[in-house]
Amino acid sequence: MNGILIALGIGIIAGIIDVIPMIIQKMEKSANLSAFAHWVVLGLIIPYVSWDIAPWLKGLIIAEISAVPILLLIAPKDKKAILPITVMSAILGIAIAIAGEMLVK
Repeated sequence: MNGILIALGIGIIAGIIDVIPMIIQKMEKSANLSAFAHWVVLGLIIPYVSWDIAPWLKGLIIAEISAVPILLLIAPKDKKAILPITVMSAILGIAIAIAGEMLVK
């Protein structure tokens, strides 16, 4: 149970990090809530995926794969959002995996 709470905390921190710039840009509340929920869920998933690869690579792959539906939804309306979403997914996915490796397992 402690591992799940720690993973949840990691996801919450990642969500806050992702949403802060969105709030500053005055994006819609639904977009902020969606991004926050996305990272909370990934905080619970990434640390528990058992792939025989480096943790940072596992986090990168899972975060980028999970960003695909978001990119498909956003790209037609805002093409310049593709790069920031992709970069933030990489950074936070790697961070979640490393933190999960150190704190959850």
